[in-house]
Amino acid sequence: MKNDEPQLIQRYTANERSNHWITAITFILLALSGLAMFHPAMFWLSALFGGGQWTRILHPFIGVVMFVSFMILALRFWHHNYLDSADRQWLKQMGDVLNNREDKLPEIGRYNAGQKLLFFVMVVCLVLLLLSGIVIWRRYFSFYFPVTLIRGAAVVHAATAFVLIVGIVVHIYAALWVKGSIRAMTRGYVTWGWARKHHPRWFRESIK
Repeated sequence: MKNDEPQLIQRYTANERSNHWITAITFILLALSGLAMFHPAMFWLSALFGGGQWTRILHPFIGVVMFVSFMILALRFWHHNYLDSADRQWLKQMGDVLNNREDKLPEIGRYNAGQKLLFFVMVVCLVLLLLSGIVIWRRYFSFYFPVTLIRGAAVVHAATAFVLIVGIVVHIYAALWVKGSIRAMTRGYVTWGWARKHHPRWFRESIK
């Protein structure tokens, strides 16, 4: 390492990053194909998948891939996302969070309270999307369920997808807002300065 190069610390392994990007890519495909089927004004998006019929065929299968990929990701990081007293205090100081007064915040571990809450929102959304998706999957499962349940599942599916899309937009915005976060998921490493500033407790634990 050259003297002018910053010291780096590993935040994600190659395996963890691959898992994340599979989830991210399938999410984008699902959002686009889902919007294409949601309203006629967005049907033009189906051209990205080969037309309306292929969009309807591919959407649920991509959904299964995303669910499996995300569940693997969730199992990997579940133990890092428990809320503790420091997280509750972090939430109470949202003004300091939004104004980047990190020196006034309690010490953050691998993830802050906002990231942890988003994690659990995504877990709930993915489970609801899978269950409701199975009910409305016409080709294989919908004939097992009454029409009223299918209609209700369609509403749950659309509402949950909306919540998930908003959550992912917030996730992307936060990653862009905190400079250096994107590098963690593209290269796997962050600088010591970034880790010490944004996740001091995790930093100390990692360099022991």
